Amino acid sequence: MDLDKLDKKILTLLQTDSCLTNNELAEKVGLSPSPCWRRVKRLEEEGIITSRVTLLSPASVGLHVFAYALVSLENHNSETLAAFDRFVQESDQVLECSSMSGSYDYLLKIVSHSMDDYELLLSGQLLKLKGVRSVNTSFVLSQKKTTTALPLNYI
Repeated sequence: MDLDKLDKKILTLLQTDSCLTNNELAEKVGLSPSPCWRRVKRLEEEGIITSRVTLLSPASVGLHVFAYALVSLENHNSETLAAFDRFVQESDQVLECSSMSGSYDYLLKIVSHSMDDYELLLSGQLLKLKGVRSVNTSFVLSQKKTTTALPLNYI
């Protein structure tokens, strides 16, 4: 799908504030409310806008530990992959899971309220999964940049 300048402006604004009313959004992009609403609906129907969320401050809700876990599997048979996928989908602490090229099979972004809590997840669940060979974890010391907004200015 080709996005014109108005589409990009709408998407950029909604990525930074999904609570904008249609009237506020229309005013900011220079459209009347009806055409603005139609554009947003089209962007939703085409799957470009997938959801609207409220972002929380992790520390303010007691989540202080972020970890990136590189996971290697012993094999890629259907049983191993199904068990791993089930763990990923059912674990609230796993925020992201990406299949990787290179030395590891998966990269997990995990959040915990403490190191003990992370250790329980690692030792009590992840390493007990059939087919998990190893997990190499790096912990976030501080975040220098965090954004969920996709860059639309160069596409």
